[in-house]
Amino acid sequence: MKEISKEVIKAYALENAIKYEGKANQGAVLAALFAEGLEKSKIKEIMPTIQKIIKEVESLSIEEQKSKFESLGQKTSKRVVRVGLPKLENAIEGKVVMRFAPFPSGPLHIGNTRTLILNDEYAKMYNGKLLIVMDDTIGSEQKPIIPESYKLIEEAIKYLEIKHDPKILYKSNRIEKYYEYAKELIKKGYLYVCDCENEKRKELKIQRIECSCRQFKGVVQLQRWEKLFKAPEGSCCVRLKTSMIDPDPAFRDRIMFRITDRPHAILANKYRVYPLLDFSWAIDDHVFGITHILRGMELAIETRTEKFIWDIFGWTHPTIIYNGHFEIEGIKLSKSKGAVEVKSGTYIGWNDPRSWSVQSLMDRGITPIAIREFILNMGVRKTNITIPVDVLYSLNKKEISNCPRYFFLRRPIKIKIKTAPNLEKEIPYGRGNEHSKRAYKTNQDFLIDQVDLEMMEDSEYRLMNLLTFNSSNILRAKPRDFHFIATLPEKNKKLKSIVWLPDNNENVNVVIRYPDNEKVKGLGEPKLKELKEGTIIYFENFGYVKLYKKSKEDLEFWFAHI
Repeated sequence: MKEISKEVIKAYALENAIKYEGKANQGAVLAALFAEGLEKSKIKEIMPTIQKIIKEVESLSIEEQKSKFESLGQKTSKRVVRVGLPKLENAIEGKVVMRFAPFPSGPLHIGNTRTLILNDEYAKMYNGKLLIVMDDTIGSEQKPIIPESYKLIEEAIKYLEIKHDPKILYKSNRIEKYYEYAKELIKKGYLYVCDCENEKRKELKIQRIECSCRQFKGVVQLQRWEKLFKAPEGSCCVRLKTSMIDPDPAFRDRIMFRITDRPHAILANKYRVYPLLDFSWAIDDHVFGITHILRGMELAIETRTEKFIWDIFGWTHPTIIYNGHFEIEGIKLSKSKGAVEVKSGTYIGWNDPRSWSVQSLMDRGITPIAIREFILNMGVRKTNITIPVDVLYSLNKKEISNCPRYFFLRRPIKIKIKTAPNLEKEIPYGRGNEHSKRAYKTNQDFLIDQVDLEMMEDSEYRLMNLLTFNSSNILRAKPRDFHFIATLPEKNKKLKSIVWLPDNNENVNVVIRYPDNEKVKGLGEPKLKELKEGTIIYFENFGYVKLYKKSKEDLEFWFAHI
């Protein structure tokens, strides 16, 4: 593991604290350290140091934190303390134009949000502009366009509070433009129509030999171009004349246009000849005035193709910024796989929690602020990175920790607390909600969770916010006896707090859907019926949930995290 010094940890803790009124978030610091090379196996080892440093940082005033942060940046030679994102090369204030180009094969998942959020942040940093461009030329049989994706993508962009140019652009509206530029390149001698059989073509490419189709002059190539539109699918294609002795076989005479008879999601059968990604972006990055392109390392060859075409026309090159791949440990992210699972019925819909789509995160109660912090703490880096999901959950917990708290029992079982008086009690909805309370009437009959009952010893316990009682089972052969002690807790005496419900028919049926789509059922307190769909709450001793759907039979909540 790369050695991570206390100074590095303190720098990140100070940076985060300055952002949030003097309070540093453990999850944000941890995420930043993963970008520094921290391995998951070392989390337990380094966590006490992180917690100690955060405590030290939070003991300082905001002014002291800022002063320490500035001096620490000068003292640390191994790294440059990052404030926000690294600067863009060749960036001019007010002139930066970024673009986010999703392929509509399904909703955006959390992996896709990295490029989207980073583009958004850079555009804001330079008072520039972000374009949203649907990369919807045609796709492939394995990865087709899904019509619903357009709306799902726009919904995710809105949820993540992305500031972009109001006009969303569609490549499917620009097919004729691509044809115009293709004919220009044919006239210049850089594009040609190839009707060689695939196997023959592959062999020539390996041997670095030009095919005969490449030798035809511009006029003939234009005639072949016109015939292309009536040619059978798969019989020919359009190639870019690159060097046949290029070290990378994939770059030798790359395909720029293909014929397909598959209907387009929007255009139906209006067109049969479609550009590939390399060609469409080489044109549009110039036409749209894109100044900076943020893309994955896997698109390096597409960059080479774009630059080749830009040089033919004499166009200025946008600045390319590469970002490595990132994964969330134990989670497989794939838009196309998710689409297959939805279509087959394996997933319950586009928001299935197993898909990790933005819609699923939304329905689980993962906030846009937490998602943005999660992405920004990774920064921009060419190397791949894997981050534990607990980092995201820690950031989200910070945003929703003051939500109201309620009682829920997964496996309710009845107990009787002998000599307990009839009570009328106002119970607060938890920290941050002390002034908001709900009133309950109780007698000697209560419901608690079977797990709590099974773990009880001969000792004192407390029904949360209600009363203290004694649990005993002296004869062992009998069920436990429970006896009332007091309503008010004894000062300086810490007792295990038990979640409870009054034993009556007013309790509501609750269903909770987990991120793996498994569901658990139980009982919740009557006041849950007053919640509106979409409300985020905390079930005491259980975790954070969001009310997804109300019905006559039950309330369905989606689990966020503990």
